[in-house]
Amino acid sequence: MSFSGIIPPVITPLHADGSIDQNGYGAVIEFMLAHGVHGIIAGGTTGEYYALSKAERIQQFAVAKDIINGRVPLICGVNDISTHGACEYATAARAVGADGLLIAAPYYSLPSEIELAAHCAAIDEAANLPVMLYNYPGRTGVNMGREFLDRVAERPNFRCIKEASGDINRVHLLANDYPQIELSCGAEDQALEFFVWGATSWVTPMGNFFAEEVVAFYDTCVQRRDFDTARQMMHALLPLTTVLEASGKLLQCTKLACAHYGLPAGPVRKPMQSLDAEMQQQVLEVVDAAKAKLHNLLVAISTDVVREAGATRATG
Repeated sequence: MSFSGIIPPVITPLHADGSIDQNGYGAVIEFMLAHGVHGIIAGGTTGEYYALSKAERIQQFAVAKDIINGRVPLICGVNDISTHGACEYATAARAVGADGLLIAAPYYSLPSEIELAAHCAAIDEAANLPVMLYNYPGRTGVNMGREFLDRVAERPNFRCIKEASGDINRVHLLANDYPQIELSCGAEDQALEFFVWGATSWVTPMGNFFAEEVVAFYDTCVQRRDFDTARQMMHALLPLTTVLEASGKLLQCTKLACAHYGLPAGPVRKPMQSLDAEMQQQVLEVVDAAKAKLHNLLVAISTDVVREAGATRATG
């Protein structure tokens, strides 16, 4: 499979008592599918995998697979602090029919690049599914550098890397020196730069509440190659992406935005806590401003597309 398009990591809606709202989970997935996302990640950090039990994580794989029912690829996050644990999640993902895996470095242990390559290879051998790597050294403490990339690039299942370091030089490195590995945007505020450099996908939590808008951004960049319009869209998104990246509260902001637009979300599980009232207001003001600006741009894009189609018919 190719990791292409908008591939949001789905949230895990919760009831007030902290239990999983499975109906809400399905509603959020259906919302994203209805607005054109190209794939869905279950078991990502945005889904609070770190706060779910093993049984809950595997159940979320199965529920997502049943809801999606082949309409788009399902990628399962199988991260664990140990290689053995990650392999168990990978095997479970394969058993429910996942189309691919998302693999990051195990946190805390700080493996060397050789050790990390061996960790990822073991997961590959356990599941034999296409893999999207996830490089986020700010959270894992480990960078997927050249020594690591040279080793995993030899294995055919390692198809893509979600780059979330925030270092634009990493985008240049991956695009120029590892073209055999698809590049996926994992830095909300650098989406335009990623697509200019040939990224094939964007793994964005905003897909949970801005699915239509981020799909339109992808289409503008990748399908229409209209980077002038894409720059205007990114200008509208930047205040929001800055909040998401810089606040340290991406999950809380995402769930708040979902609830604001009538989607099931619920609280976050500890150790995370809800945003205070002042920050909630600030976030919602930024979200609503971005949505209004993007709406106007999308109307203009639709008008231009209709006009271009009419001109084509007239000269055809």
